[in-house]
Amino acid sequence: MGCFAFNLGVMTTFWAEFRAVMLAIETAASKGWTRLWIECDSLRVVQSYSSHSIVPWWLRVWWSNCCATSRSMQFNISLIYDEGNVCVDRLANLDLTVSGFNWRNSIPIVIKEQFYRDRLGLPSYKFD
Repeated sequence: MGCFAFNLGVMTTFWAEFRAVMLAIETAASKGWTRLWIECDSLRVVQSYSSHSIVPWWLRVWWSNCCATSRSMQFNISLIYDEGNVCVDRLANLDLTVSGFNWRNSIPIVIKEQFYRDRLGLPSYKFD
């Protein structure tokens, strides 16, 4: 298990979601992983895996290559509602200052409790 952080700079949420998924697939392949499950809160990204026509033209080649790579794995991509994405929200806030690519082999302390709550299937609540 691992997670990565990558400061994507200033860009649209749409582009950031696609780029994060593509980087995750490429990283998993480079590490020789045979199983990968991505949970994403972007319905468009999840739908794009089965319908490449909704991917913008400027991302299609990269996206198609990542999809081909993922077919060599036991791969699953699923939608997770924003409310269920507490770990990702905390990681995003933690990694706002990261420059470049940052790989972690352990769970950061700031999300450890929430990670285990998720793993046990306990509910999460997010109040703004």
